[in-house]
Amino acid sequence: MNIIGFVAVVTTTGLLAITLVTPHALAQDYPNKPIRLVAPFSPGGATDVLARIVGQKMTERMGQPVVIENRVGAGGNIGAEQVAKSVPDGYTLLMGGVPHAIGVTLYPKLGYDMVKDLTAVAEVASFPSVLVLHPSLPAKSVKELIALAKARPGQLNFGSAGNGSPNHLALELFDTLAGVKMTHVPYKGAGQVVGDLLAGQLQLASMGLPVAMPHVQSGKLRAIALTGAARSPLLPRIPTVVEAGLPGFDVTSWYGIFGPAALSKDIVAKLNNEIGSAIISPDLTERLTALGAEPAVKTPAEFAQYVRNEITKWAKIVMESGAKLD
Repeated sequence: MNIIGFVAVVTTTGLLAITLVTPHALAQDYPNKPIRLVAPFSPGGATDVLARIVGQKMTERMGQPVVIENRVGAGGNIGAEQVAKSVPDGYTLLMGGVPHAIGVTLYPKLGYDMVKDLTAVAEVASFPSVLVLHPSLPAKSVKELIALAKARPGQLNFGSAGNGSPNHLALELFDTLAGVKMTHVPYKGAGQVVGDLLAGQLQLASMGLPVAMPHVQSGKLRAIALTGAARSPLLPRIPTVVEAGLPGFDVTSWYGIFGPAALSKDIVAKLNNEIGSAIISPDLTERLTALGAEPAVKTPAEFAQYVRNEITKWAKIVMESGAKLD
């Protein structure tokens, strides 16, 4: 239901007149105060990085601060539920994405419905992850990793940003397709995974390119394969998992901006236009590309349909991988 505001105006005759303020009029005045953008994972991860990059550009374009708030927990669902239950006025938004599409199937009880309780506003970017190993692990390819995992069943530990995260499911799917068993160690965010992987407390991880690239370039982590359907121009010599010998493997992450349900169409349209214009601006495109992310621009309707398709796709992957909450 659209929200209609009322403005009291004192006329020249001293009488009080009531003027209706339509959603369109409210949207014309939007935003007139800071916008809160919830990043539902800990600082340092791909979601947080994207939120801060896009939030900065939105601040420049819209003339109001976009404040990033990290609300961590339950595979990103605590932050998503908070936004779903917020006032639909455009001042509380979510940087959501593939973890939430996964969560629809993975979590038996959620406090919100991704399709019914959130409004898909604008997609931001998509990117593959990369399989990275600690240099002490004696494997330099997917084939060698599989051989090592078969020789040491259950002894290789991989970390992820939490149960049901794309990078958790990527390696669960890897286990299934390769016929191996590695041990999952869930964390509360990608930043903690990086720290323990660099310290050698973990042997490997599937990690978003924005997080992994600095450590791969420095030689502190070894990249052996990309999780998406195509190679990345940032790592042109690194094959995809499919090219490395596991057909059917494709795990690509995507992220976008969501608002609560009942967000007015005018505000959605304004946000979509501002975010889309920001994404295709040369400086932001360059920053995203440097991180291995591919800028994405969709209408709200296209993005909403994409979200529905992704929920269906990931339901199948969750069930086929056998992934469960620890």
